Amino acid sequence: MAIPILNVVNFLILFPFIMAVLIFILKNASPFRSAVIILGGFTIMAAAIYVAVNVLMSGDTTQFVYLAETHIPDKIVIGGEIFLMCLVCFLSIKYKKYYAILFSLAGTIPVLWMDLTGHVVEGNTHIRIDTFAAVMYLIVGIVGILICIYASGYMKDYHHHHTDVDDRSNYFLALMFVFLGAMFGLISSDSLGWIYFFWEITSVCSFLMIGYTRTQEAVDNSFRALWMNLLGGCGFAAGLMICNMGLGISNLSQVTAGGNELVIVPVTLFAFAALTKSAQFPFSRWLLGAMVAPTPSSALLHSATMVKIGVYMLIRVAPIMYGTLTGVMITVIGGFTFFAASLLAITVSDGKKVLAYSTISNLGLITACAGTGTTEGVWAAVMLVLFHAVSKSLLFQTVGDIENCMHSRDIEDMHGLIIKLPRLAFIMIIGICGMFMAPFGMLVSKWAALKSFVDSGSVWLVLFLVFGSGSTLFYWAKWLGKICAVIHQSFELEDITPRSELVSIFPLTSLIIIMCFAFPWMSGTMIQPILDEAFHTNIPDVIGGSDVIIMMIMVAMVFMIPIGSRFLSIGKNSKMTMSYVAGVNAGDDRHYIDSFGKERALYMSNWYMEEFFGEKKLLWPCIWVAAVLVAVMLIIVVGGAI
Repeated sequence: MAIPILNVVNFLILFPFIMAVLIFILKNASPFRSAVIILGGFTIMAAAIYVAVNVLMSGDTTQFVYLAETHIPDKIVIGGEIFLMCLVCFLSIKYKKYYAILFSLAGTIPVLWMDLTGHVVEGNTHIRIDTFAAVMYLIVGIVGILICIYASGYMKDYHHHHTDVDDRSNYFLALMFVFLGAMFGLISSDSLGWIYFFWEITSVCSFLMIGYTRTQEAVDNSFRALWMNLLGGCGFAAGLMICNMGLGISNLSQVTAGGNELVIVPVTLFAFAALTKSAQFPFSRWLLGAMVAPTPSSALLHSATMVKIGVYMLIRVAPIMYGTLTGVMITVIGGFTFFAASLLAITVSDGKKVLAYSTISNLGLITACAGTGTTEGVWAAVMLVLFHAVSKSLLFQTVGDIENCMHSRDIEDMHGLIIKLPRLAFIMIIGICGMFMAPFGMLVSKWAALKSFVDSGSVWLVLFLVFGSGSTLFYWAKWLGKICAVIHQSFELEDITPRSELVSIFPLTSLIIIMCFAFPWMSGTMIQPILDEAFHTNIPDVIGGSDVIIMMIMVAMVFMIPIGSRFLSIGKNSKMTMSYVAGVNAGDDRHYIDSFGKERALYMSNWYMEEFFGEKKLLWPCIWVAAVLVAVMLIIVVGGAI
């Protein structure tokens, strides 16, 4: 007997919150807590897959639209908004960060006034599960849950190595499940009021997770993340009020249906909120500061939850932005962020910081694609979301394990990782390849993005994509070369990665490889229906038969090259040669004799080009340029309408 989809959706929204309460009251590092996380996590994953499969296989998503009695849920939403506002005010007073109070009050009080005074328009739907929501269910339900399972083992090692940090891992893990519950609620909701509530939950959760260690740096970075996301929340609240009190609509589906020229005003405000969530310039610093928190929070924020909300909203409203000033400005901001962040990624050696800049860069490309409002742009954006979620989650988790084994996450210390930690190195290589190499879907998506930029007739966007992709290739290849470089006297280290973390890492690694083969099926079954629903018509296939053949040849070549080298005995009887240096090699390949006859240590390092475009030279100019672009968009579109 089939389980009603609405019941499963309600379970997915409520059960993670129940899990959070249960995990919070359990003792830290207890075996029972790990069992609860694993069993509860896989239950949530199975439910998410059940909903997604039913929706994707149905062929008619209009049957998954629900208008239920919402009197009690509406009261819960109002109570939740008041609780979040009070929590932010209390913590802001405690840490003397009073500016956060202003942003919280400015966003929440007008919405509460509208709710309590009866100015909210009664919508015709409250929950809508379409194809895009089903795809997001898979991302949150699979990637997000695997990160939570990974975190259950990681936090034990984290506090073993960081004895100066109070062990509040039950609190940290509970926040992760609250995050997932909010994500399920947001992607299931059609009511703008509900979306705003879940939107704010993610802002507060990210703030609490970033400040986990309670050091001064963590507190400062957490409040930076809070005020930037609350600023975006103010924009969302303004758009929500305009929709209800000005346009007489209260659902996201009514916004995306168009039919009213003034709908571009709330769409612009929603897009502004999305820029803050997705850490686009000028709001990127909050995501860079988030890496002070334990690795699982970075993996969750970057891959399955926080930043994906922003691009999710942009993709939702993409068709409305087509041919508008808002669409042009969003595309320019995204393209500029993609290029600038990829340049900045070249100049840093901290592994997590490189991943952070990479996230900002790739989200910039997704933003630019959504801003075009074209079918190719939306296709590329969704495909990028899928591959980025899996690859970035895997990379963050692997870097966290490497840090636990080597006590460093610096790329320079990963020299010869293929010998030192071969299992983690191989997984790392798969994750890196998934981000920039053919035939992995990120490269296919960039091809579609290029086509959408060309069709939009913007030379600047094409230049951003070309040069941004070039710098992306540079920093990924540089990291990949460091991992694969083999020098003398490199010995294998003890891999202390616990089994609970491998339960997450191995499926993600396999998933990247599977997606490499399955992208034509993903395009036809998962993405084409999204285009049909978004543009309200049947859209021709973006990926044609010839494109599929070319990509399948690339897939085959990936496996043919190593197999061919084996049969041709390439590398047979090879030997390791001494490194060439500007002096006499001392014989151990670790020292050389200089021109004065002195023995000096030999060290090979990547070139980070800090003297050309390091953070000190490039970061703040990029922030100010993007701030001007955002201000121009808001002044012209919103100010002009007012």
